[in-house]
Amino acid sequence: MRKYLYNENGFVEKPEWAPNCWLNVECPDQDDFQFLTRTLNVPESFLEDIADADERARTEEEGPWLLTILRIPMQSVLPQIPFTTVPIGIITNNDITISVCYHHTELLPDFIQHTCRKDIKINNKLDLILRLINSSAVWFLKYLKQINNEVVSAEKELERSIRNEDLLRLMKLQRTLVYFDTSIRGNEVLIGRLKNIFQNSGMLDMDLLEDTVIELRQAYNTVNIYSDILTGTMDAFASIISNNVNDIMKRMTSLSITLMIPTVIASFYGMNVDIHLDSSPHAFLFIVVLSVAISAITFVWFRRIKWF
Repeated sequence: MRKYLYNENGFVEKPEWAPNCWLNVECPDQDDFQFLTRTLNVPESFLEDIADADERARTEEEGPWLLTILRIPMQSVLPQIPFTTVPIGIITNNDITISVCYHHTELLPDFIQHTCRKDIKINNKLDLILRLINSSAVWFLKYLKQINNEVVSAEKELERSIRNEDLLRLMKLQRTLVYFDTSIRGNEVLIGRLKNIFQNSGMLDMDLLEDTVIELRQAYNTVNIYSDILTGTMDAFASIISNNVNDIMKRMTSLSITLMIPTVIASFYGMNVDIHLDSSPHAFLFIVVLSVAISAITFVWFRRIKWF
């Protein structure tokens, strides 16, 4: 699906393509692919690189074309992780600006609406790239808040009862933070590369560049903080689980020893030998009382040393 967007104090969608517009393509089909490669002469290798879900943030030049790939966050459709990052490619030359993403994301529609609400004027292709990176940092922070809420919720559940499902939930969130950390650092490196490319072009807006770097640094620091908290939380609950297992084993051992005493006594008196009590009418009662007394003494002793 492709949209033709014109910057009129915010991006406005038009019905057809014209020079100096922003062509936004999401989940391109065969018709979109042919339009890009045959009508606009976009290198096919660029589109193949963007289609790779693991493609890192980078820039690449081919003739008059410049490919800029950055990583943006999105909610995952897979059950293994709640959030992930995907590549979006910005393909530009002197007259054409194209964005291609093979996934539906919340970032791009929100970015377009934001430019209209704020009447933002995009001066050139570098401005668009930097603002998209800035918007990605904002969405990283939004999703990080949701991740933090998920961590707090999982901690509350674990305080009530430690279940494998809650621990797996924390592991999925930790994996998401790893993806976020890698993508944010890649976008930071990309900004340095873009600064070198456009330094002498007159397109570089230093204020916008500084704002984008600040947003990315904030997202990066937040990822590290949440990652440290999550790692500490999982280590703490791992220790709690280990202590609980040890406590259960200690209780089971104490109970086994306590119950073993009457078993041993009964075994002795169950032998086919003279026990010197066979003529006593109270022999059975004596043996039972002796067993209970010794077991009680053992139980009290275990309670005193906190084994029960």
